[in-house]
Amino acid sequence: MVFEKVVVVDGKGHLLGRLASTLAKELQAGQRVVVVRCEEINISGSLFRNKLKYYAFLKKRMNTNPKKGPFHYRSPSRILWRVIRGMIAHKKAKGKAAMDRLKVMEGCPHPFDKMKKLVIPRAIKNIRLKPNRKFCRLGDLSSLAGWRHNDLIEKLEAKRKVKAAAFYEKKLATSKILKDATEATKAECKEIDAQLAELGYGVITPNYGGAAAAGGEAAAEAKEETPAAAEDDEDDDDDDDDE
Repeated sequence: MVFEKVVVVDGKGHLLGRLASTLAKELQAGQRVVVVRCEEINISGSLFRNKLKYYAFLKKRMNTNPKKGPFHYRSPSRILWRVIRGMIAHKKAKGKAAMDRLKVMEGCPHPFDKMKKLVIPRAIKNIRLKPNRKFCRLGDLSSLAGWRHNDLIEKLEAKRKVKAAAFYEKKLATSKILKDATEATKAECKEIDAQLAELGYGVITPNYGGAAAAGGEAAAEAKEETPAAAEDDEDDDDDDDDE
């Protein structure tokens, strides 16, 4: 995973343990991670088998004072959070700092519904699990354990997908208009493009991302400054030789 300010991971279709181990490593390396749609994470093994294992886990408690733990989380996001915590030295300062970089949530709330979401190929169920193997959904397991918001999350997700589909159709229409306009004005701009090519600009493509354009200009300025710096170094070397 390339280091970025914040990485949003779509939990749908990932295996719980493999996803948790990859995220634990990234968190300890300093990466901030947000995991959305935790209810769609998969666990290998049938729902019945995982239900028996989780019910056995629920029975584990402190004999004299159960209020002191262990605490059994029911929601899918907190189950993932606890699995990741078990792979990190969470009682040390570096472990606490790593856990502070993690956010987990059910569904895909704002503003993460507008952000680019990534997947982790090494943890995808379709890649890592044989087709004939049984698996279950973490949201279904949480519902059996006492989580009561599965229906609400599904309703909110259906609304979000309708909005996302409308946005994508609008985006395609805008892209088509821009492409048609570029093709229509290609003949008119032929002479201007030829003059620009003589000046060394090459093919010019429209860039409507302000940050990307600024980054390109900064890179060009840096490239222009590099030969001058090299010449200065050569002059300094000559002066040293003369001395």
